Amino acid sequence: MERPGGVPAGPEVWAYVLDGHERLRIALAELTEGGERGPSRLPDWTRAHVLSHLEGIGRALTRQARYALKGELVEVYDGGRPARDAGIEAGAVRSAAELTAAVTATLAEAEAVWGSVGDADWSRPVRYRDGDLLGALHCWWRELEVHTADADLATCSAAWPRELCLHLFEFLAPRAPAGLTLVESDGPVRHTFGTGGGPVVRGRLTDLTAWLAGRRPHQRLEGRLPELGPWP
Repeated sequence: MERPGGVPAGPEVWAYVLDGHERLRIALAELTEGGERGPSRLPDWTRAHVLSHLEGIGRALTRQARYALKGELVEVYDGGRPARDAGIEAGAVRSAAELTAAVTATLAEAEAVWGSVGDADWSRPVRYRDGDLLGALHCWWRELEVHTADADLATCSAAWPRELCLHLFEFLAPRAPAGLTLVESDGPVRHTFGTGGGPVVRGRLTDLTAWLAGRRPHQRLEGRLPELGPWP
């Protein structure tokens, strides 16, 4: 039985993040005025909401890195979840051009800060989940890729790299009911949560991952789909 491998190290994750940045820039180049008001793949959120959230979480996680490199700790969001939610709503009223400029600036800021993280820095503590810099970068990788797909522009979950899918299997394990087995129809992965004996779901790796992340798969999955728990 094959299970997903270990989580990539910092420099490897950063390389995947940079690739995701470039795909998001390409997608933003196709966003025309008025398109930001179109629906995203998230209920009740427009593309503008998704892009506003990407800007906010990108800046928040980059701030975690900036302070950690100085040996200091700072909250992810000043004001917590209420401030985060208010920021998304306030930012979502902007035009396509304004949102594109804001997200592009966030990516540039992230590259300047995260690009300066050295091999000895990944274990520096951060406030994000009381973890370390590597965990914060993993979070940005997840948020970047999942919400780029949510924006429903020129990219989607079918473009998620294999390494991200395997990482999401591990991160999203708390959502899965005990015994669930996910079987890749176009590859070798067979991943069981717990000891097995539960439902078996088959499909392409990206579609299995999209479903586990609470997103609609692009192609139909085979098997009984159990109810999932909340995002961890």
